[in-house]
Amino acid sequence: MLDDLDSSLEQLLTRELPDLQSSTETHVAISFEMPIDIKQKPAINLFLYDVRENMELRSNEWSLQRRANGTAVKKRPPARVDCSYLITAWANADDPQQEHHILGEVMKLLLRYRTLPEAILQGSLKGQERLPIAVGLRPSYLQSLGEFWQAIGGRPKPALNYMVTIDVPVDEESEEFPLVLDNRIQIRQGI
Repeated sequence: MLDDLDSSLEQLLTRELPDLQSSTETHVAISFEMPIDIKQKPAINLFLYDVRENMELRSNEWSLQRRANGTAVKKRPPARVDCSYLITAWANADDPQQEHHILGEVMKLLLRYRTLPEAILQGSLKGQERLPIAVGLRPSYLQSLGEFWQAIGGRPKPALNYMVTIDVPVDEESEEFPLVLDNRIQIRQGI
């Protein structure tokens, strides 16, 4: 499921930022690896650094899905999971202006969408009842961005913190049971 989210974000970037993909000279690679030494540059790096259940969006209400054959299936709602990305731009020859330009284009794009467009969803994210919520740019779950860069052995870089909330199914297909389709009340006399 997380790989489908990565693929969906890659699809969004390539579809909505065609100028960054226009030629082999300016082709900007999209990477999901740890942001220490990106090999293919220029690049946009989306590093998934935190995955956690969103307890505020948790629902305990079961749903009843009616089937055409007169049965129903009772299911728990999917868990809502926040996926946090640290997004950095990498340029040839450490050109900070090119990095800032790329990062600025990515920022404008991500702020444009409150949910991920259905057309870019890949794999298990396709056809979900709720579209993934693109929470946008927000404070990082990282305690200190400086400590993060030091811990991975890299130099500090400008970065965007981006969070997407996805549905994660928690139940396998439940057992079918028959529905009550009509009700009859019988009244007896003489009791």
